[in-house]
Amino acid sequence: MKKAIVIGGTGMLGSELVKLLLENQDFSEVVSMVRRASGVIHPKLNEQLIDFEKPEEWVNFVTGDVLFSTLGTTLAQAKTKEAQFKVDFTYQYTVAEIASKNHVPVYVLVSSAGADSKSAVFYSNMKGKLDDAVKALPFKVIAILRPGQLDGNRTENRTGEKMALSVVYALNKLGILRKYRPIQAADVAKAMITASNKSVSGTYTLNEVHDLAR
Repeated sequence: MKKAIVIGGTGMLGSELVKLLLENQDFSEVVSMVRRASGVIHPKLNEQLIDFEKPEEWVNFVTGDVLFSTLGTTLAQAKTKEAQFKVDFTYQYTVAEIASKNHVPVYVLVSSAGADSKSAVFYSNMKGKLDDAVKALPFKVIAILRPGQLDGNRTENRTGEKMALSVVYALNKLGILRKYRPIQAADVAKAMITASNKSVSGTYTLNEVHDLAR
């Protein structure tokens, strides 16, 4: 039986992941570190409300067998690139670094298609920098998933993302931007759990994420 740690557990992807982990008999406990309460009650769920700015208050929660990282925000929500970078890079890296120091053996990160630390595009550059940074941490296994845009049921209204999804779906039908085609959040959550059981590290492209979800 394993213990999972999840950050970003109240988001669209994170909530799907927590749900699957609670249903999974291989996991006896799920520690979900969140900034706001999810409202989920379950015997296996240990939900901790934390302030990512104060790691000294939650460092002892980051112990277990697998760290799943699904934390993220949008530029529209964050308002500035600096604020988005803090959530998408700094907070995630800080938790990953603490997990490695606490000897958590497996780390699973959701990145993005097109992630590249040399990219001139802010979002792709940020995601690529995080991928590169966590690869240097001493986990036994590091799984980095690079799906396209996530689709699914969100608790908050993101009109801009809905419009973007519609555009991408339309382009996909024309054979354009297939590398970035949307994927259901539930499928990515399944893929994350499958990846956590691998014995070797890997960076998984969109097609490989689909394969992991099967």
